[in-house]
Amino acid sequence: MNDYNEDFWNALDELVNTSEIVIDRPKGSAHPRFPDFIYRVDYGYLKNTSSMDGAGIDVWVGSGKKTVDAVMCIVDLMKRDSEIKILIGCTEEEKMEVYKTHNETQYMKGVLIRR
Repeated sequence: MNDYNEDFWNALDELVNTSEIVIDRPKGSAHPRFPDFIYRVDYGYLKNTSSMDGAGIDVWVGSGKKTVDAVMCIVDLMKRDSEIKILIGCTEEEKMEVYKTHNETQYMKGVLIRR
């Protein structure tokens, strides 16, 4: 079982290492549709990738060493979809901020899976 987990993380490493990270919502900026929502960690996507919503795979990029260290698995009841978000270089405090972000409303819930 552990070998399968390592294969997953290695595949994510390869995806991240061969993609351009685009930060379109820097830490401290407001969400474009919900101005009361302020990003507490840099947020963006991997260029030339696709996620369940058809856009690039979402990433949270922290202040640590730029390696994949966790994923958030999200269920969004308003959009009626689910997807993963890759955490890159997030400290434990930043991981908790990301976790809170995806669990602070009744419409979105997520689980944090650490590497």
